[in-house]
Amino acid sequence: MATATKDFYKILGVAENASADEIKKAYRKLAKQYHPDANPNDVAATDRFKEVSEAYSVLSDEGKRKQYDQVRKFGGLGGIGGFRPGGGASSAPGGATESFSFDDLSGLGGLGDIFGSIFDFGKRRGTGARGQVPQRGQNIEYAVEISFETAARGGKISITIPVSEPCSTCGGSGAAPGTTPTTCPECKGSGTVTFGQGGFAVSRPCPACYGRGTIPTTPCPTCQGQGQVRTQRQLQVTVPPGVDTGSKLRIPDQGEAGPDRGARGDLIISFRVKPHRFFSRDGLDINCTVPINIAQATLGSRIRVRTVDGKHVVLRIPPSTQSGTRFRIRGQGIEKGGRRGDQYVKVEVRVPDRLGTEEAGLLRDFAKAAELKY
Repeated sequence: MATATKDFYKILGVAENASADEIKKAYRKLAKQYHPDANPNDVAATDRFKEVSEAYSVLSDEGKRKQYDQVRKFGGLGGIGGFRPGGGASSAPGGATESFSFDDLSGLGGLGDIFGSIFDFGKRRGTGARGQVPQRGQNIEYAVEISFETAARGGKISITIPVSEPCSTCGGSGAAPGTTPTTCPECKGSGTVTFGQGGFAVSRPCPACYGRGTIPTTPCPTCQGQGQVRTQRQLQVTVPPGVDTGSKLRIPDQGEAGPDRGARGDLIISFRVKPHRFFSRDGLDINCTVPINIAQATLGSRIRVRTVDGKHVVLRIPPSTQSGTRFRIRGQGIEKGGRRGDQYVKVEVRVPDRLGTEEAGLLRDFAKAAELKY
């Protein structure tokens, strides 16, 4: 069980006795700093924004804040894992990440059920008669293979991902068109069921109607009463410059749709870069190999070399260049985060496969003139 406490006051940077205005002011400042629009393609900033929003959603509500303070005083939360609405990851000592939810408290005399019901968190779905918030959809992780040039320079790509969408036939209700749902017999239309737990009255979303409060008399023939269907969605994705194999990009609100019209999760793209026949990568630097002939290596020459930008630069080969010599072209590597690497060109002296009579004679004369003396 995790032992770290999730301190909402610390997350917002306010004192425990902070006023509502102080809490709002702190939230607005942090939300502006970490908002995804101000930090495109920054997964850490997006996660921080969600954490700040989570803290504000509790501390800005007088009732929830009072209950949260009561829970914090219950042993300081240090022995029961930390306050995590709806479960999630908590940071443990040493940088490890552990999973925690109110269900983890099941061995403490039903405290998990009690705390879960107090804050109206837990395994809930739907928008029941008592105004429960719809459950957010799951994130989608999707691997995409891109070209070396796109990874280096950035660009737009089209992808098709399998997702769950609200059923267009029933509008997400799960009921066949033209039919009227009936009141759920289990919860009597409230969307929740209540039972006694250690002297407390504990409420949970109704398992029969998933918190809707109603049950379709005739399930929708398209979605079989689920309210969602599987489909393919096409997206245009902007690949940032400098990504590499293993790099990830988070696109908010493009994941699975939540049950009963809940908010969408996020799409997390993992990149795989195809190998290139000419270029290879070393951090921000680009490597390539260019063949030259004996005359170019001996007498010196100028050669045109392609860069990752699709252009060509002229590279001077000095006389008496040996095979395997590397030359640097400054500023022609990969650009990322305001920095740009270089391109390294290795020349490889190639011997011709065949020579004509004239070429062979000239080469013999050259060999005789350049014969080494020992």
